[in-house]
Amino acid sequence: MPQDHPLRAIRAIVDRSLAEMDSHFSTMYSTFGRPSIPPEFLLRALLLQVFYSIRSERQLIEQLHYNLLFRWFVGLGMDEGVWVPTVFTKNRDRLLDHGTVQEFFRSVLEQAHSQELLSEEHFSVDGPLLEAWASQKSFQPKDPEDREGDGSDFRGQTRSNETHASITDPDARLYKKAPGEASRLAYLGHVLMDNRHGRIAAEQVTTADGTAKVEAAVQLVDDLDGNQRITLGADKGYDRHGFVQDLRYRNGAPHVARKRKGSAIDGRTTRHAGYAMSIHVRRRIESIFGWMKTGGGMRKTRLRGLDRVRLHFSLAATAYNLVRMARLGVV
Repeated sequence: MPQDHPLRAIRAIVDRSLAEMDSHFSTMYSTFGRPSIPPEFLLRALLLQVFYSIRSERQLIEQLHYNLLFRWFVGLGMDEGVWVPTVFTKNRDRLLDHGTVQEFFRSVLEQAHSQELLSEEHFSVDGPLLEAWASQKSFQPKDPEDREGDGSDFRGQTRSNETHASITDPDARLYKKAPGEASRLAYLGHVLMDNRHGRIAAEQVTTADGTAKVEAAVQLVDDLDGNQRITLGADKGYDRHGFVQDLRYRNGAPHVARKRKGSAIDGRTTRHAGYAMSIHVRRRIESIFGWMKTGGGMRKTRLRGLDRVRLHFSLAATAYNLVRMARLGVV
């Protein structure tokens, strides 16, 4: 293994986080039955799937059979057996029941905090659209009696989330981010970025609706540790009176881009030099979305159901933080 390979630094960070999660892993082991895949190996393998944009668990297992780099990162010996793809998928779902990926995300973030690579004052928030693994044909009336054919002939019909639902992914919602765009079955991801180091400080996935962005942003702010005053940069989509009032109530400064008409942002905020700085820095959050959608495979989700999409999104956010920390030389 080359000494300068990027995975060396990432594995060192992962090793420390997994060591701190020993007590959490102990609750996942069964006292009877056949031994399952160790959750530590499972998390390492899923990280590789994100890092190398591997489309499925079956392809990941195939790589583990002959790729020595992958075996080294996961912790498998050269002649050690590899798991069956279906067994791997079932064990992946165990991570949902115990909140393991979210705990892993927090553990990695704590390392960044201990290395002073995480701001406690200045943040930005935004929400990418995550296209669901469901086609427009699957979006059919909720009442089975109203369904006709296979759903392929839907042009000219009035469809809404109140009357229709996807038969393959019921949690997905028909949504469009801007007027004039085509509606798609999707979820909404939400990211809170540390402005100073470009780290993901918090993340969440919700169903796609008109109020999800601002509601999730308030929740992400509430999840921050500490009671210190913060600044929160955001685009014009967050320029809403209710959101601005909620943020000020939580001791936050709403550094939100202003709408041309009816803006909730006034001179109390814009007169400060920090406002212009936040508006400029918040654009960096787009690089997070670009990485997660291209490298992290989040442009179109590979999993169905809100819980599984949340797991995938949290894993991609953790992978992004690991890459950033390795580049900044965390030791």
